[in-house]
Amino acid sequence: MKNTGENVVRIEAEALRALADRIGGSMAEAFQHAVDLLYGCAGRVVVTGMGKSGLIARKIAATLSSTGTPALYLHPVEALHGDLGMVVRGDVVLALSASGETEEILALLATIKRLRVPLIAMTGDEICGDASGRDSHPSKGPKGGAASSVRSGNRSPHFSRKGRARNGAPGAKTPLPAATDAGGGARATYTNKAISTLAAAAEVALDCSIAQEACALGLAPTASTTTMLALGDALAVTLSERRGFQEEDFANLHPGGKLGKRLARVESLMHTGEALPRVKPSTKMPDVIYEMSRKKLGVTAVVEGERLVGIVSDGDLRRLLEKRGKDVMDLTAGEAMTRDPKTISGGEFAATALALMEEKKITSLMVVDGVGRLRGIVHLHDLWSTELV
Repeated sequence: MKNTGENVVRIEAEALRALADRIGGSMAEAFQHAVDLLYGCAGRVVVTGMGKSGLIARKIAATLSSTGTPALYLHPVEALHGDLGMVVRGDVVLALSASGETEEILALLATIKRLRVPLIAMTGDEICGDASGRDSHPSKGPKGGAASSVRSGNRSPHFSRKGRARNGAPGAKTPLPAATDAGGGARATYTNKAISTLAAAAEVALDCSIAQEACALGLAPTASTTTMLALGDALAVTLSERRGFQEEDFANLHPGGKLGKRLARVESLMHTGEALPRVKPSTKMPDVIYEMSRKKLGVTAVVEGERLVGIVSDGDLRRLLEKRGKDVMDLTAGEAMTRDPKTISGGEFAATALALMEEKKITSLMVVDGVGRLRGIVHLHDLWSTELV
């Protein structure tokens, strides 16, 4: 049983290695064309698929949405019963089908073409080959394969009408352009094999071919779905980097769960209003102690109007008592305070506040705006809820 598990993982790993080689080689232009279409999408990316491919499509749509590319999953059967209204001009459709002949998806093609919505396909057609014309999966049986379309020059690849069966039925032949690399040498060609209807109809057909499924029967979608999932991740991450998607953008899209807590902002955790301890510089020490005790944060801000001028902490009080004894009670907040305390902006991450507290060996930070006005206070205890501590 252990050998079976190991073999499954090795088969899927090999499928991913082959996919990476195609993205870096014969499928590079097709991949870039797909990224360009998705990046230029004025609407949403509509991802669709049936069965196991549909489950992968759902995950790809979720990954796209969470990394800055608005996307949704469209169930092809529901689409045929009204949900096709989700697709409008300006969208891009990303369709997944291992065979490229899924009837429910093919039934959507007429509407997709009528709306002039760009179509990107991930199928099991084996289109990419090397410069010598060999198959990209020489050990593969006649049923294997995944499709990838590549541009020649500035033109996106299209499939010759003469090579297609009537109405785009299976039997279309893949083009064989003389693709060259930057040095002028032959870089990649396409295999002269029949391609599926979906791949032939797509503006870009991406090659998700595999040498074999990891299932002992060669039937259960295993390596093929892993390849589709990885290719979807590759598209999503490439798009997020191209958009300049940053950590703060990710945090804004993940407010819930453990991840949301770890990416929480200081402003969502800080104490404000009546919960914020504050006194004036002229406040006498008994009233300062009362404010600190009442607000239970072990510190109070000293403000002039709304501007922070200092803090008085329980540590300050202990040091003053050791130095001056009971005379401390005659001091004012302005005389006892620590000037220029450590502060933080409300827009910073909670993790940044924690790092600053650890560095300065303090338990609280005053939260100020850009001109030094007091907006709140964040305490070490507040960070416990984020599971950072």
